[in-house]
Amino acid sequence: MASDLWLSQVAIVISLVGMSLGWRGVMTKYSGFYDLTTAWSMMFWGILVGGLYGSLGDLFLLTVYIEGKFLPYSNLIICLGISVAVHLFLRRKKVRRTGSQPTTGWALGLAVGGMISLFLIFRLLQLYQDNIGIELVVTIILVALISPRAHALIFCRHGYGMLMGKRWSIVLRTFFWTTLLLTALYSTVYRMDVWIFIIPPVLLAEKRAHDWVWAAVPRPARRRLRRIWSDASRAKAREEE
Repeated sequence: MASDLWLSQVAIVISLVGMSLGWRGVMTKYSGFYDLTTAWSMMFWGILVGGLYGSLGDLFLLTVYIEGKFLPYSNLIICLGISVAVHLFLRRKKVRRTGSQPTTGWALGLAVGGMISLFLIFRLLQLYQDNIGIELVVTIILVALISPRAHALIFCRHGYGMLMGKRWSIVLRTFFWTTLLLTALYSTVYRMDVWIFIIPPVLLAEKRAHDWVWAAVPRPARRRLRRIWSDASRAKAREEE
């Protein structure tokens, strides 16, 4: 039987890999054309807030669920708290001045989702350490990949909504999706089939994320970015000829 210290180290490494992979794609495509400094600083705050969020979720939801008990309304209170916290972070003067709510939200979501995956992976390893099989490995991989990215998508959409002038209505939207996501992620401890309800919405939101992040790119940077893409496309066409 492995010690909790060893299991926690494994969970930390896996969750960090998931967070780093979550940065790829949308954020790397537009790298250099949005407020990267604010996004990186938000990763730090996301780890702190996500640590508290993950700890509360682990204490009042996950361990209770594993023990076969249920605390009514706990998930609603915890998820409402994180939704309000996200809104307050994205309302900061520096974020609003640069119009970087979507990209800042993505960075914040990656960190928060990474902390949720850390606690969940630790509990999975702790629960099934004497019965490690393909289902456990697949579940851990999916948790590490999906949790950071799904939270990033939700918080990015929150930032986009704020950029479009929405205020507290976007908090309710984020509250709804984080509640569903957290409940679904914790349900995968015993039910792998829950993933079929998690993955499709994430893939659909991924397609929209480019529009959300594009809104955070300043107009002069958009023109430069279009020229870069156009030059790259012409260069590729010449190489193929």
